[in-house]
Amino acid sequence: MTKKIKVALLCGGPSLERGISLNSARSVCDHLHSEQVEVIPIYFDHFKKAYRISRAQLYSNTPSDFDFKLAQSARPLSQTALRKLLKSVDLAFPVMHGPFGEDGEIQRLLTKMGCPFIGSPEEACKKAFDKFSANEFIKFRGFYTLPSIVLKAHRTGHKKKIEGFFAEKKIKRAVVKPATGGSSIAVYSVSTPEDALKKAEEIFSKRVDTRAVIEPFCQGIEFTVIILQNRFGMPVAIMPSEIEISYEDHQIFDYRKKYLASRQVTYHCPPRFENRVIARIQTQAEQLFTLLGMRDFARFDGWLMPDENIWFSDFNPISGMEQNSFLFMQASRIGMSHRDVLTYILKSACRRHTINFPSEPVTGKKSGTKKEVNVLFGGKTAERQVSVMSGTNAWLKLRQSHKYEPRPFLLDMDHHVWELPYALTLNHTVEEITATCKSAKQDEHRLRTLIKQVVDKLAVEKGDLTEKWFFPKKMTLKEFIRKSKNIFIGLHGGMGEDGTLQTMLEEAKVPFNGSGSEASRLCMDKYKTAEAIKDLAKKGIYTAIKHVETLSHFKGWKVSDFKRYFKELKKELGSRTIIVKPVGDGCSAGIARLYGPKDLEIYLDFVQKGTPFIPDGSLNKQHGMIEMPTVKLNKLMFEQFITTDKIRVIGNKLKWEVKTDWIEVTMGVLEKEGKLKAMSPSLTVAVGNILSLEEKFQGGTGVNITPPPAPFVKKSAIDKAKERVELVAKKLGIRGYARIDAFMHRKTGQLIIIEANTTPGLTPSTVIYHQALEEEPPLYPTAFLEKIMDNAIERAEEKVNKDKIRL
Repeated sequence: MTKKIKVALLCGGPSLERGISLNSARSVCDHLHSEQVEVIPIYFDHFKKAYRISRAQLYSNTPSDFDFKLAQSARPLSQTALRKLLKSVDLAFPVMHGPFGEDGEIQRLLTKMGCPFIGSPEEACKKAFDKFSANEFIKFRGFYTLPSIVLKAHRTGHKKKIEGFFAEKKIKRAVVKPATGGSSIAVYSVSTPEDALKKAEEIFSKRVDTRAVIEPFCQGIEFTVIILQNRFGMPVAIMPSEIEISYEDHQIFDYRKKYLASRQVTYHCPPRFENRVIARIQTQAEQLFTLLGMRDFARFDGWLMPDENIWFSDFNPISGMEQNSFLFMQASRIGMSHRDVLTYILKSACRRHTINFPSEPVTGKKSGTKKEVNVLFGGKTAERQVSVMSGTNAWLKLRQSHKYEPRPFLLDMDHHVWELPYALTLNHTVEEITATCKSAKQDEHRLRTLIKQVVDKLAVEKGDLTEKWFFPKKMTLKEFIRKSKNIFIGLHGGMGEDGTLQTMLEEAKVPFNGSGSEASRLCMDKYKTAEAIKDLAKKGIYTAIKHVETLSHFKGWKVSDFKRYFKELKKELGSRTIIVKPVGDGCSAGIARLYGPKDLEIYLDFVQKGTPFIPDGSLNKQHGMIEMPTVKLNKLMFEQFITTDKIRVIGNKLKWEVKTDWIEVTMGVLEKEGKLKAMSPSLTVAVGNILSLEEKFQGGTGVNITPPPAPFVKKSAIDKAKERVELVAKKLGIRGYARIDAFMHRKTGQLIIIEANTTPGLTPSTVIYHQALEEEPPLYPTAFLEKIMDNAIERAEEKVNKDKIRL
């Protein structure tokens, strides 16, 4: 057999986008590591120190907790050791975004060390990455551009320069951004020279960059396009994506909108442009790829102007590679899987460096011998987009299984089910996927033409495109259940977590993951959950004091009523500030901290209006926007705010300020040999007052340390806490697996239970994977998901046998 290709996967780095780099590295590892390719991860910390890490370590959630763990347990590689390691591999694959990864620095280091690498060379990266220089470069060569100016931190006269630019170009709205930052961090929309100066100074003071670019806000339609290099070395722009977003109130396509799916942004792939316009975008992208001297792959962002001019505003030598990224979305539209497109890029680099790519071995189980699993995600709850992330991640991970054959299915907002082809599964939201399903047949003729043009130019060979297209199939939920042998529930909140779907599956005798209908129904109601475990107090298990109120109670209230009520609440709950949340919804929807009666009044106003989210800054000390439930609320639950120790990760060190000895943790439970076993808890560190949706599910945001570190948390306390969580799970009737959120006393292991999630999030960066990897032996994500399905099938068989005995 031909030997495996060894690929050094370079991730992390000093950039503010290093969290996205970890997401990209996980995707590459998941889909490229195989019997042909051995992936060897190398992580660069904030100070550009290199560490050889295991594939398991890649599943740490963010660079903050990652850097902290490495500082405690590992030594960085010396230059000699790094050189030796890089010499031992066939190729390096840099997946670092922003400075160091995309500006030519890592490419220079690799060239100096004699290590061939995937992607563009140093000079091309330098040329493309500097936004001001790149704009000047393409303008000089006759491409359309918008005017811009650059400010330098060490220079004076910024105010005068900005005022002159605004006056000369008659600017009503402008964009201020770092000259050499990533494409979505520290990018601001402003409407006055004063605001522009303020934001430029912010970029300098926060050391994001020493140069800031100011340009008019583009009045056009945003798009992005991936370019691949074919086997003849020619660039081929594949299927562009249109980015539909409201730019009102100075909104822009920022970090949150790019990396956490929501209805604030919609992607159209292919874009809603005429075919001739798409062809022009593709042609110009290919020309610029060549002009810039780029290699293997890249992503270009741009704008279609009202007069049909095309402006390329951003050149990314290393495209993001999260599971639903533009790279994979656009490649899937022409029939490529995640593995296909990554292999295509790897082969391009191998040809350039005259490295033989090994032929694929014929191993593993045939598809017919695997058990079918239908993965269901979506729904209409506030957490439906997180469900899309969880469901697609479970589907993609299980595709690597030798035991299961997963197929993706969407539950739409009307509770119809769609069987999805690969290409449509990678859209970001329930609404997007539903819309593309509905329009699939009418889009077919146009799509076929566009796809054929791209595929012909790519000069594909056998095995390059493995995903066959089929029209999405619509069915009722009952029909879906009837045709399913096994179901993986990837839904969060609503019917997927409240026992409704579980009841239907139990009646149909279809195996499914997670707890049965009774436990699901109980755990969905946070008040009833607390009542169910009340008698565990004598074992050191408590719940926060709660008060449930109907919304009708507040009808017609005046300011004085809110003041009186809030005062009474504080006295009853025993805390100065109060947590408010829906009684029965997912673990993030509608949760807020109230500092006073005015906050309560504002919160209730949003609830009664039925708004989809509470904007950032609406409530006192609010951190980020709050997604709200999609169903009409009748009751609210007020809860005592638990004060915890103040914990921060600063400069690879944990800063721990003792306040109460209580910490917030989340702990997975997994059934093994018929018994529920608690996994290692994760210490959760919130940026604001409560964990946001991003911090729970979006890689690169939340900080989770698994397990909580010594000497701050005693091992005996962790062991006690695990025993107590197992008692809670048993009391609630949980089966298979679950996640229990709690406050834990760091010395005694006593618990204050927050909630139990019977279908917890399974997004690529969720902490339950970290916890599974702490097990002995470690459970990698695919093995963890297999175990969840094993438990489901075993439980169904156990029930059948019991029924037989009873009969």
